[in-house]
Amino acid sequence: MSQIRFGVADVAEVRFVVSPLWETVRSLYAVDDPGRHAVHRPWVRRVRSLATRPEVAALRGYVRPHGWTPDFLTPPPLCPPAGVAGVARFAGFATFADELAALRATPIDMVRADIAATRGRLPLSDVARAALDDPRSGLAALADAVEAWHDLAIAAYWPRIRALLEADIAYRGRQLAYGGARLLFDTLHPSLRWAGDHIVADDPWQVDVDLRGRGLPLLPSVFVDRRVLWTIRSSSRPLGAYPARGTATLWPATAPVEDGLAAVLGSSRARLLRLLQAPLTTAELARLLGVSAPAVSQHLQALYRAGLVARSRHGRRVLYFLTPTGDALMTGR
Repeated sequence: MSQIRFGVADVAEVRFVVSPLWETVRSLYAVDDPGRHAVHRPWVRRVRSLATRPEVAALRGYVRPHGWTPDFLTPPPLCPPAGVAGVARFAGFATFADELAALRATPIDMVRADIAATRGRLPLSDVARAALDDPRSGLAALADAVEAWHDLAIAAYWPRIRALLEADIAYRGRQLAYGGARLLFDTLHPSLRWAGDHIVADDPWQVDVDLRGRGLPLLPSVFVDRRVLWTIRSSSRPLGAYPARGTATLWPATAPVEDGLAAVLGSSRARLLRLLQAPLTTAELARLLGVSAPAVSQHLQALYRAGLVARSRHGRRVLYFLTPTGDALMTGR
């Protein structure tokens, strides 16, 4: 069991963040254990051979099944709040370039301490042991490997991943607005519960973090599956990473739309519903369908009025996604 202890100021500083660096690093766990991460199998099939390339080797020394990653490798992003309508107080978004630059600038003492702290799960890899002896070179090699893996396996899919994460944040922001911290944490994940002035997490790690006015960034992730993950060391900047809603819809099925559904709704609207198993904008839908944005907008309005799709504004972007009714129609459940 782990616990995260709050002060009054910490409750006021609960916020949501999105981290392309986090998704890049955590994605290797899905590659190494596709059975556990079955929802990502379409993506794993495309990128698995790339994970063995030599330019990724330094990262593989820190991302191992059943092991911990050092806190400096997956920190909460440092960025100003984004202009996300309805959750502007709660959301921050960093670019991968920003996060990579921050990773390269990690203080050497922190590199050593964070690597040493991962011994609690597995003995250090050869790569990690070498980095303890020469942390400056080890950090540079690690950052190069992270950049290579991002370019190979994540960059092309990042708009899709980010759209899903933003949709999750829109939902969580409403939970926080309607029911406060108790409702947010009681519904964030089945392993969590709000216990007055702290979070209790049903996990095997026995993490005990006193936030001490530092607040708690919450990070939805498509590559976190079973439990909420916390920073390891109490002196690290706090972070809680939890499974994002709708991850199973991230990689839409490529099979043709059922003839029966197309006969009722029309082929264009049936294809729209299939694509909207992951949140997308009008422009993204138009590109995928090969039609004009006004045509897509007309179909979306009809589906919206029928209660099959919903929408959420994120800055200048409006994301469309399936309602429970639309999801039931597509999945037969």
